[in-house]
Amino acid sequence: MSRKITLLIPLLAAALAVPAGAQASSADLAQGIWLNPSHSVAVRTGPCEAQGNQGLCGRVVWANAKARADAQASGIAVLNGTELLQNYHQAGPATWQGTVYVPDMGRRFDSHIEPLSPDRLKISGCILGGLFCRSQVWTRLAGVPA
Repeated sequence: MSRKITLLIPLLAAALAVPAGAQASSADLAQGIWLNPSHSVAVRTGPCEAQGNQGLCGRVVWANAKARADAQASGIAVLNGTELLQNYHQAGPATWQGTVYVPDMGRRFDSHIEPLSPDRLKISGCILGGLFCRSQVWTRLAGVPA
């Protein structure tokens, strides 16, 4: 079998797996369970309960011992259940804007969420009207870590 055909078969299989006209929206891509880059916190994202299921929010569903201790040192008694991603609304075809809460700093920052792929989510926190931003790429999980 030629190299071109060998490379083409996986591409065709992927194309056939997605029904014609079906594309995941950025809301669909942004919802799920996400693990931060340091593997210390997992957040479940979905519709905001406080906004009548409008917008996108995310609550901690798992944290390792160090993250829990850091949060307690900052005055957060129980990290699980804390809403880190707050009041996001769609700001473009693949961008969400809202607020990210950083428990160990006890601060909220203007934020953007951008789905990079079905399994990667870029979350940025910004100050001074977006002049200075710091980003992390979070990874989708199939379920809550044990």
